Amino acid sequence: MDDAQSTGRTPGLHGGVSRRRVLGGAAGLAAVAAGLPAGSALAASDTARRRRHAARVTITRDDWGVPHVVGETDADAVFGMMYSQAEDDFNRIETNYLTALGRLAEAEGESAMWQDLRQRLYLDHEELKKDYARSPAWLRTLMQAWADGLNHYLATHPDVRPRALDRFEPWMPLSFSEGSIGGDIESIPLSRLEAFYTKREVPTPEDEIGLTYREPTGSNGIAIAPGHTRDGHALLLINPHTSFFFRAEQHVTSKQGLDVYGAATWGQFFIYQGFNARTGWMHTSAGVDNIDNFAETIETGPEGTYLYRYGDELRPVTTRTVTLSCRTEDGGQEERSFTAFATHHGPVVREEDGKWIACALMNKPVDALKQSFLRTTTKNYEEYIRVAELKANSSNNTLFADSKGEIAFLMPQFMPKRDDRFDYLKNVDGSDPATDWNGLHSLESMPKAVNPRNGWAFNTNNWPWTAAGDESPDAADFPRYFDKAGENPRGPQAIRVLTARRDFTPRTLIEAAFDPYLTAFARLLPGLVAAWDGLPRGSRQRKRLAGPIALLRDWDCRWSAGSTALSVAVFWGEDLWALTAQAAADAGLSGWDYMADRATDAERIEALGTALARLQRDFGSRYVEWGEINRYQRNDGAIVQEFDDDKPSIPVPFVSSRWGSLASFGAKAYPGTKRYYGTSGNSFVAVVEFGPRVRAWAVTAGGVSGHPGSPHFDDQVGRYVSGDLRRVYFHPDELEGHVERRYRPRA
Repeated sequence: MDDAQSTGRTPGLHGGVSRRRVLGGAAGLAAVAAGLPAGSALAASDTARRRRHAARVTITRDDWGVPHVVGETDADAVFGMMYSQAEDDFNRIETNYLTALGRLAEAEGESAMWQDLRQRLYLDHEELKKDYARSPAWLRTLMQAWADGLNHYLATHPDVRPRALDRFEPWMPLSFSEGSIGGDIESIPLSRLEAFYTKREVPTPEDEIGLTYREPTGSNGIAIAPGHTRDGHALLLINPHTSFFFRAEQHVTSKQGLDVYGAATWGQFFIYQGFNARTGWMHTSAGVDNIDNFAETIETGPEGTYLYRYGDELRPVTTRTVTLSCRTEDGGQEERSFTAFATHHGPVVREEDGKWIACALMNKPVDALKQSFLRTTTKNYEEYIRVAELKANSSNNTLFADSKGEIAFLMPQFMPKRDDRFDYLKNVDGSDPATDWNGLHSLESMPKAVNPRNGWAFNTNNWPWTAAGDESPDAADFPRYFDKAGENPRGPQAIRVLTARRDFTPRTLIEAAFDPYLTAFARLLPGLVAAWDGLPRGSRQRKRLAGPIALLRDWDCRWSAGSTALSVAVFWGEDLWALTAQAAADAGLSGWDYMADRATDAERIEALGTALARLQRDFGSRYVEWGEINRYQRNDGAIVQEFDDDKPSIPVPFVSSRWGSLASFGAKAYPGTKRYYGTSGNSFVAVVEFGPRVRAWAVTAGGVSGHPGSPHFDDQVGRYVSGDLRRVYFHPDELEGHVERRYRPRA
């Protein structure tokens, strides 16, 4: 008897997987999906429309390679935006959409199967096509221009061979309508999803358990009011901490009024973090709780169907077939079908303690895409809030500034109302109607700081309760689900630099963003020094550690490439974190809080011993300059880099944001390396001044091109590691004299 039969479940429903060979590969599948005969040419009308767009678009590359796209209409500008993105890194565009569409296994095989299934539980392609058809005409026009720009690039660059996605359809942007580095859906653990839908034991990786340290992602954002600046102009710091090379720097304009500059996530037709002539917005990953898990009580219905209890009712579990395609070892494609389950709370994503867990999260693709694009066209705070009323931003705080001098800290607008008696950080009882979402909070009822009297607002992915100093929202006034992140070491550092002066300029804001003080070590090291002081005099351990302790005792807790104390501190902090991770989790504390307040003297001393041994083993000395360890290296255009200690690399003075640095460089050793190589942290950094004429300065990690042969593959590295932001050429007269190339897309 197979698993399904032995549990009384109908074969093919729970964990049923059907397999059949698919002929024709990715190209054939794409043609069928497009409603075209396999191998047919694009319709002549499509080609003519694409050529008309191309004739109305001019792309100017400045001396840093940044594309300045000008179109006759907004649709022309979107066409040129996507074409220029594809020129710089088509691979990342395709990968992002294979991921968003739940088609990554077509290119990467079995390893991506469960990621695809997770995506398709929420995004049904046929429903997205219906959403596209129901979208307002202006949005459909932009989505069609998006597809045309990418398809035109492929048609005019036959040497570019997609891995799986060789034709883009205008409904596809609805699968990737929000620009965060990790969407809400990534909170669903893949191992338990696989276990549920295959009905077999699947080992849970340590990173899903939460004991493996994950480099902090997210961002910093700072808005400063005119009263706290030297020249009376609002300032905005844009400092996303993402995977390197995750976003494209672009300037996109049209004669219809679009004029926006900043970072666009590869494959999207809106600037995610940036500014126009009057407003600027910086998104930071929020710590709100708006993704909830409902434990469903399941009963077997007639003919192997399933019911779930809801109050006094038994409701039918919804089922639908999800068919995925997976690349085989010989390069072909194999279909696998699953029956997906859902309740009114959402798709079922795992089983725990005999309950099926349905996960509820935002799924508003049309409104999310509208909000993402429309906010780039706003002219002031009032207009920005009007767009925010779409309530389709679920994961991002916003730091806002405009040319009228208004500033604001805002939280994600998608916030379900819930009964605060229940702890939504845990599974809640789906059979109890009182646990249901009850509409969305109004924007007025949410924590925020608008034009605070203290003159600044910030967020570092920390709680909102310190966002504007004494003018911050009060946690006591809001349900607890408005924050699950707590404080982090960057929060006190932001307050420290923001309260240090009232005469900020763009230059001094940049200096604040790269201030080297490390609040975490300022808090943690006194405990280590005290632990050493408490060792018996004359003990071998005390003598062996005397030199490193003296070094740390005299250190000013500031990063620099030449610091040996920083190397000892980072290695010690990492080892103490690993040593106390389980205890911190058991106590419900952050790693920082546990290390500072609960770690024992013995643990502190033990971690220092192992840290020094690592330094000695890997670098031949206990005293190694940080720049010898912490390096930037990019060897090719691959999304996942392979690092090599024998290849050229560049020292980076700043550190992981986990130690309190606003400037973040998330680095670690990789297989075969002793040095640490960064893959995330500061990526696109900009400071914007909203005077009568907007001015900005920026730097992108490495460079704007993903092609190693391009001069713009790594031409910004020196500025990146030194925090030397370059002038942004936002106005035509600023661009003049800095033009490398001006052209139209190929005909």
